[in-house]
Amino acid sequence: MKIQLSDNFTYKKLLRFCMGPIFMMIFTSIYSVVDGIFVSNFAGEDPFVAINLIFPVIMILGAVGFMFGAGGTAIVSKTLGEGDKKRANEYFTLVVMVTFALGVVLAVGVFFLLRPIAVLIGAKDAVLDLAVIYAKILICAMPFFMLQNLFQSFFITAEKPNLGFVFTVCSGVTNMALDALFIAVFKWGIVGAAVATALAQVVGGLLPVIYFACKNSSLLRFVRTRFYGRAIVQSCFNGSSELLGNIAMSLVSIIYNWQLLKISGNDGVAAYGVIMYVSFVFVAIFIGYCLGVAPIVGYNFGAANRIELQNIFKKSMIVIAVTGVVMCALSVGLAEPIAWIFVRESPELMVLTTRAMRLYSICFLFCGFCMFCSSFFTALNNGLISAIASFGRTLVFQIICIFILPLFWGLDGIWISTPVADVLSVALCALMFAVNNKRYHYLGHSQKDSPLR
Repeated sequence: MKIQLSDNFTYKKLLRFCMGPIFMMIFTSIYSVVDGIFVSNFAGEDPFVAINLIFPVIMILGAVGFMFGAGGTAIVSKTLGEGDKKRANEYFTLVVMVTFALGVVLAVGVFFLLRPIAVLIGAKDAVLDLAVIYAKILICAMPFFMLQNLFQSFFITAEKPNLGFVFTVCSGVTNMALDALFIAVFKWGIVGAAVATALAQVVGGLLPVIYFACKNSSLLRFVRTRFYGRAIVQSCFNGSSELLGNIAMSLVSIIYNWQLLKISGNDGVAAYGVIMYVSFVFVAIFIGYCLGVAPIVGYNFGAANRIELQNIFKKSMIVIAVTGVVMCALSVGLAEPIAWIFVRESPELMVLTTRAMRLYSICFLFCGFCMFCSSFFTALNNGLISAIASFGRTLVFQIICIFILPLFWGLDGIWISTPVADVLSVALCALMFAVNNKRYHYLGHSQKDSPLR
């Protein structure tokens, strides 16, 4: 049975609808992990460290796609909820065009700045050269990477979440197959990893363009449009939390690596790299769920359906709480075998990575609530509150913890920085939910019948 944005969602129906984006994000994360496994086992520690140092820079640029995806989805789903399908498709088409054009501009602008950027974030000697080579190859695929990030949201709004997963699988299989060919067989090292990832991003960005350009059975397709400046500005504003959140996470990764280089050298960066690969997979579940729920929230906000908004909010809190407990337990229990997969050649690094992962795992109990808070307010077209929630978690609290906690607990202080920051972020999100309920009534406490909009 087809699930529509206008449905009344039970737990079963909600999870079925969100399963596509959840699997999509998990698979995206898994093929990133496979990338790291091939590099660490076939290319060596220096290329592995180089990728972990420079990859946050690539993610900062790719975050523009997330911004337009989240912000554009909020506008398009709200417009669909208001019953204006023609205008919704015009907005959708325009957002895709602007994203691709901006991707070209950013790729050209940053290409020649990659070496000084790599030096600034701490890359030296052989690691510096490897990081620059890797980034220059990936930057060539940046417009398609941004589109890939953009369409992750829009497939859900189009009521085709499973198709988004299919295209992600195509991209991921391309990446993994080419990794095996270029790194393990041809011995191209970090160049092979970069080419494999870049070609996979082209596949991930181009296939959705072909789908939406043709006649299809989804809610969305490309149409003739004009420039709606207000819609673009609102997309940027609504999606600013996703942009700031992704930029902040990348900046925090750079700061983590900088601190780790000072405290424990390349081993610390390598251990953090393993944690990030594992975290990508676990956090992907929360990200996928938020991607799936956001269009439902936006649609019901546009339709002024307060009862369903309350229903989605309550069920989401329970789903996130249960998932967080399971994730934390799995991460603690699997820390040692996961460390073995990446760094088994170094017993000392294995011990370091296992301990680091177990301390870091505490964050999975809390981070899902923070992500949902930001996504929820984005879907309500409240970019300001969303940005406050996201910015507080991913940058302000993280940076404070990264610099202060190591003063008391040394290297362990680095590993517990994210869990402590997430606890502070949950408190901030609880405050945001309480303060804004009077306007949106998602907690169901208000007896007033005033409209949502």
